[in-house]
Amino acid sequence: MLREQYPYYLGGKPVQPNSDLAVANKYTGETACRVAMADENAINIAIGEAVKAFEDTRKMPAYQRQAVLNHVVERVTQRHEELAEVLCIEAGKPIRDARGEVTRLVDTFRVAAEESVRLTGEYMPLDISQRADGYEGIWRRFPIGPCSFISPFNFPLNLVAHKIAPAIAVGCSFILKPASWTPVGALILGEILAETDLPEGAFSILPCRREGAGLFTTDERLKLLSFTGSPDAGWDLKARAGKKKVVLELGGNAGCIVDEGVDLEHAADRIILGAFYQSGQSCISVQRILAHDSVYEHLKQLLVDRAGKLRAGDPMEEDTFLGPMISLEDAKRIEQWVNEATQGGAKLICGGNRNGVFYDATLLENVEPHMRVNCVEAFAPVATMQPFVDFKEAIRIVNDSVYGLQAGVFTKNLDHAFYAYNELDVGGVVIGDIPSVRVDSMPYGGVKNSGIGREGIRFAMEDMTEIKLMLMNKIGRL
Repeated sequence: MLREQYPYYLGGKPVQPNSDLAVANKYTGETACRVAMADENAINIAIGEAVKAFEDTRKMPAYQRQAVLNHVVERVTQRHEELAEVLCIEAGKPIRDARGEVTRLVDTFRVAAEESVRLTGEYMPLDISQRADGYEGIWRRFPIGPCSFISPFNFPLNLVAHKIAPAIAVGCSFILKPASWTPVGALILGEILAETDLPEGAFSILPCRREGAGLFTTDERLKLLSFTGSPDAGWDLKARAGKKKVVLELGGNAGCIVDEGVDLEHAADRIILGAFYQSGQSCISVQRILAHDSVYEHLKQLLVDRAGKLRAGDPMEEDTFLGPMISLEDAKRIEQWVNEATQGGAKLICGGNRNGVFYDATLLENVEPHMRVNCVEAFAPVATMQPFVDFKEAIRIVNDSVYGLQAGVFTKNLDHAFYAYNELDVGGVVIGDIPSVRVDSMPYGGVKNSGIGREGIRFAMEDMTEIKLMLMNKIGRL
């Protein structure tokens, strides 16, 4: 269970100047613990510490960086159930899903440990014409500098890991702002990092209010900002970030196409998971389901049958599938969106009821393209359905979105699979499964309003490094 109080970490050390942030048990609504809150002065000090520490982190040999990452793997493995319970309480994540996220956290750090010793470069012959005769070069990657990270509430451990693990792997110091809804898991990671041989000042983990976190974005001493969260917030941060590199992992309203001739039982099982896993609070949650006209009614019935069997309740209970939404306001928001759609002519297939912070697994059809449940990220256990006849038209409909994170395509037609891969305007196309699949080593990110840049350890490491060339003139050498 949670301790009564948690410090923040400033320059790698625990600091408890206050207990101003109350962290709620998302199921009961009661205060579960209190966390220290950082003010602007603390953030300013942390940035200064990161700048000083970078002179040491950038010189750490690969085996030392790897040792830090392997220590996290070992300690998280030892504290696996504790961290799962923390997630269950502070995020309302059902316990089985919480254990899954901790397992993914271990994977993420393990991959980072492996990649930390693979920062290679290249020899380049440069005698491409007479004027370059005698020149040759080598290049390799160097850490970019102190980094700023802002993480979201929905995966408060693994999405933190996707920022700090590659930073450690390449030798960057960093400051992290965890989501105020769910800061405890990140602070426990800080506790574990403080056990390592990272240089003094190399990291800070600072819960703070959004309105007090401006330096995370604007301070010119920071060389990269990596943000995961809503599109409105992300693009606003990018506009204020100045000259630093910016990586944005933002939202989506992911489409999932079900072609004719596929295993509908399998597709239904996967779509239920993709649409309603952790109450739909995932940026790659299945939000728009497009099924071929020949299978539409059958698939709809399979989904309704399965949705009706999903158990909502205490996330600490092993058979709970639907936990609470992150806040009562979010539950009321999606209730309003669904009511708005049905009042506008959409048909409720199943669900549509709110019980406090819980919202039913909900399916709608006859939804107009402009309705918010269709065209805006729902971040809730709600999905729409519509039939299609022509596969190319289904692709066009999925592309008719301001978002472009991932899409799923169930098909046995190889031409359709490659057509979807070539034509879908998204960062990732998942064939034979839902768009909600993410393997933590793969390149992950979106286009359009869904962001810029890619996560996935090796790809994040590229963003956190810069290529430096050494150009040599061989003429005149012995």
